[in-house]
Amino acid sequence: MTTTEATDTGATDAEATEHDRAGEAAKGSVAPGRGPQPAPGAPPPRAPLTARATAEFIGTALLVAVVIGSGIQATELTRDVGVRLLADSIATVFGLGILILLLGPVSGAHFNPVVTLAEWWTARRGGDGVTTREVAVYVPAQVVGAIAGAILADAMFGKPLVQWSTHDRSAGNLLLGEVVATAGLVLLIFGLARTGRLRFAPAAVAAYIGAAYWFTSSTSFANPAVTVGRTFSDTFAGIAPGSIAGFVGAQLIGGVVGLALVALIFRAGRSDE
Repeated sequence: MTTTEATDTGATDAEATEHDRAGEAAKGSVAPGRGPQPAPGAPPPRAPLTARATAEFIGTALLVAVVIGSGIQATELTRDVGVRLLADSIATVFGLGILILLLGPVSGAHFNPVVTLAEWWTARRGGDGVTTREVAVYVPAQVVGAIAGAILADAMFGKPLVQWSTHDRSAGNLLLGEVVATAGLVLLIFGLARTGRLRFAPAAVAAYIGAAYWFTSSTSFANPAVTVGRTFSDTFAGIAPGSIAGFVGAQLIGGVVGLALVALIFRAGRSDE
């Protein structure tokens, strides 16, 4: 064998070995029956829109079931309104935290049209968020889910499946409470996002809502979908249909105020000094 032949053979063998390694690496990146996997460190692929809509539906339904169901349970156990509110708020804190932890990786765990619209607005301004098409899917899923959750709670406690609430909540001080509650919620969520601490959202959002049950006059609905759902149950947590417009309007105003506060407090750029 000549020197040239030996060199050519060595090069050919090296190329073949490299080709085999590349082939093995390519095979290793594809799990059986699952298709190509993302590269290490790459963000996980978004769930299909149907899965995200289902997560929003289920999450909002269970949230409303927790709010109304715990209110019914508390009413049957005590006549003390303060104890009823305490029971309702504790159940909501735990239930909301678990739902965000479970469904957040799928849909973002909005469960709230104000949060969805706020995220859509930040996306329009150059941030991350949902598209117009996703808003058109998320919001109906949340509203229908809230209604389903109210009916489910009534069914579990042997109440009429649909019984319009007679609990009037139209006073001006209650509407102010909703503005404050919703503004604080939006400030919290998007403030966590701006500072890279969304991993704390399950505990932080649940804790905020639990506190807002007590420090706001409206007991912090802070959610148009939940507001609509709670009209379907004439129980401790209900709200009369005639109060919906005022509450939803106050919540939307609160969402705008919250976004304005986020822009003011967490804006990027050099300091004024």
